Amino acid sequence: MNYILSGDIGGTKTLLQLSAADKSRAPILQKSYPSNQYPGLAEIIDEFLHQANTTAIAAACFALAGPVLGRQVRLTNLPWSVDADAIAARFMIPRVSLINDFEAVGMAIAALQPADVLTLQPGKEQEQGVRLTVGAGTGLGVAWMTWQNGRYRVHPSEGGHMDFAPANPVEYELLCYLQKRHGHVSYERIVSGPGLVAIFEFLRDRDRAAVSPQLLAAVGGADPAAAIAQSAQQGDEPVARMALDLFLSAYGAFVGNVALAALPRGGIYVAGGIAAKIATQMQQGSFLQAFRSKGRYAEFLSSLPLHIVTNPQAGLLGANLAARQQAPPA
Repeated sequence: MNYILSGDIGGTKTLLQLSAADKSRAPILQKSYPSNQYPGLAEIIDEFLHQANTTAIAAACFALAGPVLGRQVRLTNLPWSVDADAIAARFMIPRVSLINDFEAVGMAIAALQPADVLTLQPGKEQEQGVRLTVGAGTGLGVAWMTWQNGRYRVHPSEGGHMDFAPANPVEYELLCYLQKRHGHVSYERIVSGPGLVAIFEFLRDRDRAAVSPQLLAAVGGADPAAAIAQSAQQGDEPVARMALDLFLSAYGAFVGNVALAALPRGGIYVAGGIAAKIATQMQQGSFLQAFRSKGRYAEFLSSLPLHIVTNPQAGLLGANLAARQQAPPA
């Protein structure tokens, strides 16, 4: 039997899946690896295929968090460079492709099931209208989709690195705080897992709210962004709630900005590793308010369908679909 190898490679984790190349598309093996504990993608693939005990790979596609230049990718939030031809030669895979991680999410949108989507505002969907996907995780991804030749074609971008635009005095203070740290401050510096931690540190350093010893200890752990979000959702840490509210406001404003550029009457899909975990908070208050707060275009933004992608493996699904497009007939 021949197999399809697909991967979703981010700054925090790498997901690999081996599935049957036939029409059943049955997954044979799937594993998650902590990306920063490996020197590169090839070492993870080697470990994965050794466990799978197969070399009969018909095609592979890897979705990576970084700009694709030809057949190479230098990841934005990992010290990795990935070369498709080198992977093909090392693992004897006849067809290997690399795509941007949000290109993969865009490809997956049409294949999502109703249970994979939570609607924030129904809007008025235009058939075959432009679609937009945005998502915060370790980084901030953006892609849009246009209808061409009977299906949606995905256009990846690096829109998450656009300049952060503060909308109020507190956000201006945050900008100044982060400029001292980074110089250039993109939206990704704020609307991402590390960005939520940076917001917390800004509030802590500006003495805007007391921080309990318990929260300080949790933030010093392995996943500080998750600790802040969890504390905010539990409601027992004012500084965590303030950090999450500021994060959601910046997130909503960014999605609204990109929506004005793309005019996505076919729908906006907020994906990434964070949105589904804070979906309740995204349904309330600051996210939607900031998304719609565009002056004369507030009514237009209120008319756009806006959804959260709750399937955490949308990127892996998209990579699998892309691999199958290049695989020979089974």
